[in-house]
Amino acid sequence: MARAIVAVLDSVGIGGAPDATAFGDEGANTVGHIIDRAAAGEADNDDRSGPLDCPNLARLGLFHAVELASGHAGAASLKPAHVEGFWGAAQEVSHGKDTPSGHWEIAGVPVLFDWGYFPHEVPAFPQSLLDAIYAKAGLGGSLGNKHASGTEIIAELGEEHLRTGLPIFYTSADSVFQIAAHETRFGLDRLYALCETVRTLVDDLNIGRVIARPFAGEDAATFERSGNRRDYSVLPPAPTLLDRTVAAGGKVIAVGKIGDIFAHQGVSEVRKASGNAAIGETTLKAVDDAGDGDLVFANFVDFDMLYGHRRNVAGYAAALEAFDRYLPQLTGRLRDGDLLLITADHGCDPTWSGTDHTRERVPIIGCGPGLAAASVGIRPTFADIGETVADHLGIGADADGTSFLGELTDRA
Repeated sequence: MARAIVAVLDSVGIGGAPDATAFGDEGANTVGHIIDRAAAGEADNDDRSGPLDCPNLARLGLFHAVELASGHAGAASLKPAHVEGFWGAAQEVSHGKDTPSGHWEIAGVPVLFDWGYFPHEVPAFPQSLLDAIYAKAGLGGSLGNKHASGTEIIAELGEEHLRTGLPIFYTSADSVFQIAAHETRFGLDRLYALCETVRTLVDDLNIGRVIARPFAGEDAATFERSGNRRDYSVLPPAPTLLDRTVAAGGKVIAVGKIGDIFAHQGVSEVRKASGNAAIGETTLKAVDDAGDGDLVFANFVDFDMLYGHRRNVAGYAAALEAFDRYLPQLTGRLRDGDLLLITADHGCDPTWSGTDHTRERVPIIGCGPGLAAASVGIRPTFADIGETVADHLGIGADADGTSFLGELTDRA
């Protein structure tokens, strides 16, 4: 039997979404604009300098995929003469450009309903909801209650939080209710319990996630978010690739925040890690432990969390280059019958206005013994990714996606 490894490079979009205008994102291109800024010397910092240098991703077809998705000239100039993997792009049909929508669609379940969102006003949360939270959680109030960047609101309100003991509530353009609190002074267990309470109260509002955002430090100059984030997601509306893998007798090893994104449904093992480097090492160990018929599903979160939302072009470029240096360790773990597929869940163009995700096509690149080095074209839905993995694992077909595995085996 086969094994499958899916690595989601969180927010590594490649432009060209046909419906980007409807989201205010016409022209957004995460990788394309990083290529441009790096080539112009505008993505230099202490960790990197010069043009974007990702030879291993290039050999798998990343820059071929960027050119295919968006016609980006800078990507075309970085294409190697020889490609060793399969490559293409996929466009999203889900109604949102958020993390659950992207991941669920990758796993074969597009989100064809509208999420609930909180208005861009102060307070962002209705008083009736706040009152219900206070009553059920035994709180005397809260701070924030607005749209905000996670790092900025901690800098703004963290010291008041320490003085008053009140949690910080905030949201974003995504369907989220986020709660920041000091992980020792407020307490992790108390923060998680509060998030579980809020989760039950926002279900009727169709909010996708409640997110615990613990931080440490003693003042605004030293506050720093910790690696103990936890996402409380609603359940996917239908069985996903993860459920189908388990039902077929396989094991799903969820690395990073994958377990949270799928509300732990269809997940056999959760292996938490904080930061791309630790997630990479944890993924390698998961691949070592995976058996025939198993799926290793990993999310590399730093691209989005540390660099996309913070509009840090140089940091994003350095993170791409760091993943590129890591990639040979992952491909070196592949054995006969394996499939490695690298993709993304949305964009978060660090050159774009605001701090929100951007509607973009995502790359499909990968390899496996016996698979052709060829283009799989532009896929009409992320669900084709999950269906290809299901096909590889020998799981029955699903109506929401079309496998491209045959295109690779026929040409091999």
